[in-house]
Amino acid sequence: MSIFDIASALVLLAALFGYLNLKFLKLPPTIGLMIIALVSSLSIILLDQISPSYHMRDIISEFVGQVDLNEALMKGMLAFLLFAGALHVNFEDLYERKFTIAGLATVGVIISTVLTGYAAYYIFKLVGLEIPLIYTLVFGALISPTDPVAVISILKTTRTSKSLEAKITGESLFNDGVGIVIFIILVAFASAGPEAGFSIQDVTVLFIREAFGGALLGFVFGYVAYTALKSIDNYQTEVLITLALVMSTYTAASLLHMSGPIAEVVAGLLVGNHGKRFAMSSTTIDHVEKFWSLLDGILNAVLFLLIGLEVFAIQFNFTYLISGLLVIPTLLAVRFISVSIPISLLRFKREFSQGVIRILTWSGLRGGISVALVLSLPPFEGRDLLLTCTYIVVLFSIIVQGLTLKPFVNRIQSGIKE
Repeated sequence: MSIFDIASALVLLAALFGYLNLKFLKLPPTIGLMIIALVSSLSIILLDQISPSYHMRDIISEFVGQVDLNEALMKGMLAFLLFAGALHVNFEDLYERKFTIAGLATVGVIISTVLTGYAAYYIFKLVGLEIPLIYTLVFGALISPTDPVAVISILKTTRTSKSLEAKITGESLFNDGVGIVIFIILVAFASAGPEAGFSIQDVTVLFIREAFGGALLGFVFGYVAYTALKSIDNYQTEVLITLALVMSTYTAASLLHMSGPIAEVVAGLLVGNHGKRFAMSSTTIDHVEKFWSLLDGILNAVLFLLIGLEVFAIQFNFTYLISGLLVIPTLLAVRFISVSIPISLLRFKREFSQGVIRILTWSGLRGGISVALVLSLPPFEGRDLLLTCTYIVVLFSIIVQGLTLKPFVNRIQSGIKE
């Protein structure tokens, strides 16, 4: 199938499932669409078991196999989704809580990576599976960051205080970039082996280049776009400039081996705040916001559809499924610890509302980025196990945590008021 054929099929399915959700399920669009895609996929797998002569699973699996989720998300869709998410975030709200967000996005991710890696190692050992520690740490890196795409799309349906929303959004926008950098470093260790001779200095240089280099790149490209936007007043050209900014920034980050996600977030924050305030007319702001909101909605629909369809890549091994189910409560406990430590340390400098740790723990959603990262792993003996565990965690996160996030937050906040 050509790229156009694949895109046509995905958009058609996204539109159909989105319609069915709005007509019958009436769930949040992304969650409803993913559930329908998942149920449809499982139904096809079940029908294939009943009537194997039709080879329905093989046909759909071949189609899904042509859609490389890692390639599609990490080298394409993610750039647009992160920019669109950052474009609508108030920078002043983030800056006011910069230490909290930085602590959660760095210290929190590192703590979670280590604790999850060691916990997963012993969980797999408990069920009789031997996976090298370095690969369970890789699993910790890819599953620890909260997914900004999932978090922001679901957060739109939840009423939270400005302070809490800034913490959740800010953490999700930045910690995936940090998590991806840690993931890259650990995969390099795993692939090269102990004889590679990586030093702490090598790791530090790589981290600085990826994370801080990405932030600087996003600022430079964003400022060039801001200057161009300020010098003209034509909404069509200005929308085109924002589109060019996203694509050129991500391409440059890839070529320079810097963090594309962090670069896109910084560029989006610059254009969405300074750009709107000083470089765009009200007409341009209206068109830019509508364009990126529409594109964000379409790409989100396709992404969550793909997550539902990725069940065809999962091995239905009983031991793998049990491992995934055991990982879920472990991750929630680790998330609670990794949030508690930075927040507790920062309590000496500032006050936090009651219940913030519980809300941040439950709002730590995992999504397509984790699935894309695990799919990017090179072949090794435990790859299918990590893929199954990641997929189970993502399904639980989006469906269970996503659907209960609003009542969970409301219950805690109402309890505090009382």
